[in-house]
Amino acid sequence: MDAVDVSDHYEVTTAEETPSLLSIVIDTNPRAWAALDSRLPLLKAIANILVFVNAHLAFSNANQVAVVAAHVNRAAWLYPTPPQPAPRRDASGDVTMSDVPTDAPPRALANKYPQFAQIESAVLSSMQKLLSETTEQDLEATTTQLSGALTLALCHINKASQALSGSSGSLGQAAPSSATAPPPPMKGRILVISVSDSEPSQYIPTMNAVFAASHAQVVIDTLSLCGDATFLQQACFNTNGTFLVASNPQGLLTYLMFGLIADTEARQSLITPTHDTIDFRAACFCHGKVVDTGFVCSICLSIFCELPHNAECLTCGTKLALGNYGSKPAVVPRKKKKKRLANGGSGREETGSATGTPRP
Repeated sequence: MDAVDVSDHYEVTTAEETPSLLSIVIDTNPRAWAALDSRLPLLKAIANILVFVNAHLAFSNANQVAVVAAHVNRAAWLYPTPPQPAPRRDASGDVTMSDVPTDAPPRALANKYPQFAQIESAVLSSMQKLLSETTEQDLEATTTQLSGALTLALCHINKASQALSGSSGSLGQAAPSSATAPPPPMKGRILVISVSDSEPSQYIPTMNAVFAASHAQVVIDTLSLCGDATFLQQACFNTNGTFLVASNPQGLLTYLMFGLIADTEARQSLITPTHDTIDFRAACFCHGKVVDTGFVCSICLSIFCELPHNAECLTCGTKLALGNYGSKPAVVPRKKKKKRLANGGSGREETGSATGTPRP
């Protein structure tokens, strides 16, 4: 019967889906959110972000999420929460009974999907704890610890990739180039919700985190609700991410769902939103000011807004020489090229005929 069987046979193959890890960095600067409170309160913004998180997890059971807060004095985890200490035991070895933990999901979330309810409860309780621990002295500082939050997100992505592949971390390997490096076992990306201006003092650590993300093939996306996110524009450009400016912060969920929901693999089949202009200005290493034109050390590439004292680089100590900086360039006259003669003939124009021009 097999010899006369002419029916088509199809081989069914299944391919494992690559998990996607979305790390969300929320700028929790109290001063910036106080200025934005009339249009978008912080509690409503957190609710919209949680809906976006649930949509990301609903795409696949293998998807993961992490939420980090970039505060004024530190970077804190909102989800996953730090592991709880081991339960206390008495002299007989029995576990000491305690009340229900404060981060347990309330009864109002009993009808929700368990993972959604767990993430919502953890994020809200962690955010409330972070804001309650903020003192008046912390409010005096205006610098948002964005670099620390990016570093935490990168470390979490690297740790998740190690646990998935069981090999050495991709952030610590030295690959010749991103084009020849093998694809990571996990599609990791970072989404930054920015509400404050870029701080010049955070330029160097932020760029270090951006270069590490580019080497590890981690995309950085940014949604700027308000403020001038100069450094984040460069971060999105260097990592092939998406930079969006929300002209109407009340439509936060719309920007998230329509512009930033696709992962790195799905974006290859979509037309992603782009930013027209990118601010490539850098912050000087001497005063921390954002400059358009400055002096660059030829050894360590440090940027200075003015020549340092004793003309020495503040980073590597190299003696800086300006040479003929500021002098007018010398104008060299162009040499006249002699007209080449064809076949040893005269310099007059050739007519193309075999005979010469007749004379009168």
